[in-house]
Amino acid sequence: MYDIPKKRIVLIFAGILFLLLIAVGTGVGLYVVKPATENGEYQVVIIREGMSLKDAAGRLEDKGVITRKTLFLLWARVLGYGRRIKAGEYRLSAGMAPIRIMDILRRGLVITHPVTIPEGFSIKQIAELLAENKMINAGNFLAMTRDPAVLKKYGISGPTLEGYLYPDTYHFAMGLSPVSILDAMIKRFRQIIEPLKARIGALDMTLDDVITLASIVEKETGKAEERPLIASVFLNRLKRGMRLESDPTVIYGIEEFNGNLTKDDLAEPTSYNTYIIRGLPPGPIANPGLESIKAVLYPAKTDYLFFVSRNDGSHQFSKTLKEHNRAVRMYQKKR
Repeated sequence: MYDIPKKRIVLIFAGILFLLLIAVGTGVGLYVVKPATENGEYQVVIIREGMSLKDAAGRLEDKGVITRKTLFLLWARVLGYGRRIKAGEYRLSAGMAPIRIMDILRRGLVITHPVTIPEGFSIKQIAELLAENKMINAGNFLAMTRDPAVLKKYGISGPTLEGYLYPDTYHFAMGLSPVSILDAMIKRFRQIIEPLKARIGALDMTLDDVITLASIVEKETGKAEERPLIASVFLNRLKRGMRLESDPTVIYGIEEFNGNLTKDDLAEPTSYNTYIIRGLPPGPIANPGLESIKAVLYPAKTDYLFFVSRNDGSHQFSKTLKEHNRAVRMYQKKR
C-alpha cells in the first residue's frame, strides 16, 4: 500500500484551507458590495443606545434591509466595527450595499429632529416636551435630573439640574438615552456661561446664585427691556435684607399648582416661598436664557424696591412702599 508522506498531506490540507478561505473571502466580498435587492424602499430603523452589533444586525435583517446577518456580522467583526456603531434613527434601504449600511452606522449618520426648549421652561416642562416628541420617558428623565450621582457628575450643588438645561433649539436623534440629552443641554449651558465667568467672579455671587436669580427674573417678565430693571429690584432687596416676595417662587414650591395663587399659598411655609424665607430659594425655579442671566450680571442702576404688573405684560416700578401701594391700587385693585 502506497503511503502518502505527511508533508504532502499537510500541503494538501493547507491548499484546501487556502481555497476555502479564498471562497469565503470572495463570498463575503461579493456580499458586502451587493444590495439585498435592486430597488429597496427607504425605511426608518432605530438602533437604541447599548444595542449590540448582533442585535442591530438582527433588526436590519428583520426589516429586510440586509440578508444573511451572519455574513454581515463576520465582515463587521473582522474589520473591528463591532463596537463602533452609533445609536440613533437611520434612513436605510435594502437597495444599499451592506458596506454602505455599515459605513452609515459607524459614522452615526442619523436622522435628527429639531426640538426647541423655550426660555423659562422648568425641568418638568422639558421632560413633558421631550416625551411628547417620543424621545424619552418623562419619569426616567426627571429622576435623572434629581439623581445625586448625576448632580455630582456635572458639578451642580443644587437639589436638581433645574436652571442648567440651557433653553435652545437642539437636534436630537431618536434612541438617545436621557443622559445623552442632558449632556448636550449642559454642554450648551457651559458654552453660554464661559464668556461670563470673569464677570461672575467680579461679583459677590456664586454661579448658583446668579442662575437662581436669573430664573426668577425669567419668570417675572417676558419683556427683554424689563429684565435688568427686575434684576435691580431683587438685588436691591437682597442688599437691604428684604424678602424677595416673588410669586413665581411660591408657585414653584407648590406640588400641584392649579393656576390660582391665593393668600393661603403665600403663607404656605415651603423652602421656595420668598414671602417667608429670606434670601434666595434653594435653587433655580426654571431654566433661564442668556438675557436673564446677563440682566443679573449687568442690572440697571436703580433705587427700585417694588414692582407691580400693569396687566399688559409690563410693570410699574417704585422706590418706596407708599409709591408701590399707589401703583397696586391703580393697576390691581381697579382690575
